[in-house]
Amino acid sequence: MSQPRTLITGAAGFLGSYLVERLVAQGHHVIAVDCLHTGQMANLKAFEGLPNFEFLKHDIIEPLDLKVDGILNFACPASPPHYQSDPYWTWKTNVIGVMNMVELAKKNHARLLQASTSECYGDPLVHPQPESYWGHVNPIGIRSCYDEGKRAAETVMMDAHRQFGLDIKLVRIFNTYGPRMRADDGRVVSNFVVQALKGEDLTIYGDGKQTRSFCYAEDLIDVILKMFASEKGFTGPVNTGNPGEFTMTELAELILQMTGSKSKLTYHPLPSDDPTQRKPDITLAKQKFGWEPQVPLKEGLKKTIEYFDHWLKTQA
Repeated sequence: MSQPRTLITGAAGFLGSYLVERLVAQGHHVIAVDCLHTGQMANLKAFEGLPNFEFLKHDIIEPLDLKVDGILNFACPASPPHYQSDPYWTWKTNVIGVMNMVELAKKNHARLLQASTSECYGDPLVHPQPESYWGHVNPIGIRSCYDEGKRAAETVMMDAHRQFGLDIKLVRIFNTYGPRMRADDGRVVSNFVVQALKGEDLTIYGDGKQTRSFCYAEDLIDVILKMFASEKGFTGPVNTGNPGEFTMTELAELILQMTGSKSKLTYHPLPSDDPTQRKPDITLAKQKFGWEPQVPLKEGLKKTIEYFDHWLKTQA
């Protein structure tokens, strides 16, 4: 059989690069697409020159015409500072970009997996959050370009499935961390680790009692690829994340302990619309795929700290 031609958008980003790594190893011919707005070519350096890998610099808000068998759409900044820096572009990526991927999938009769997000649930009134929960989202807030953009992307995907019979998959990704995150990512794990390693005060927004559930990147990629390979007609959405729940203060104190840092915790006002709690109900992923996360927070943080420690030393 010929190699499946698989397109990964956002391929130079944190999670996109893990998908490239796995699918190249599985024998796919991977077409990696990224506009490099937040993606880093360093994440793809290991694959340069491989016969089953090619890179195309392209922004998916512009149409794309390629021969592909499958598409995993991971294009869009996922950290608040990055998606809020150009909210109109973020919105276009989430809506026009997804519509362009739908058109490409239609033309090729290809399967299309969309990376959605736990942000679809907003600041949830239901805890933990099952896929059946419709969410509690501010449609005009500073996070709306991402929250509502991803919700609109799910609508586009489901309408294309119903109207055109498109083979789609939806995964709602909860907080994920690990090596290859950007140091300036702006999300809490990278912020705390880099600040601790540099001896800077750790910045906690709010009272530190708000919670998140952190999934190690390799665990997340496992379930995403299971979803991508699942039977036609099973669209999801499926929650993908780790149900282990930690307060921001607990996370900060663990990182200080693991790095041996003498940094202090500082508290600042909570940004607008920042969720106070977040925890996935992963019952569906367990039932459908027999999947649940394997990497405990402390083990994943050890690898993440080692990655950033090495990165900081190369910057010195």
